[in-house]
Amino acid sequence: MKRNKIVPQMPPNPAPHIITRLVEIGLTEAAGMGAGPISWQSIDAWCNRTAIDLSPWEARLLRSLSVSYVAEGRKAESENCPAPWRHEVTDREKEVEVQRLQMLLG
Repeated sequence: MKRNKIVPQMPPNPAPHIITRLVEIGLTEAAGMGAGPISWQSIDAWCNRTAIDLSPWEARLLRSLSVSYVAEGRKAESENCPAPWRHEVTDREKEVEVQRLQMLLG
């Protein structure tokens, strides 16, 4: 997309502080042969170390976001995996694809 000067449309983020906390704790942690979601112990340790007392819904949300992140990462291993959000195809994206087809088909 960078090469074709297409800027991906990102979903809105109405709670950036939640994402900041998730990144600070860690999106994932080591689990067996790969990455797994952050554990409740990691969330609790972060709360204790930073003296930030998360409400129960925030802690559950952070854990849920980590679970979703790991699941999406596993799905994304397929080269045919679409972006996790949906948007309308832009005119620029259509234009680039038409040019590629024309070059391919002559």
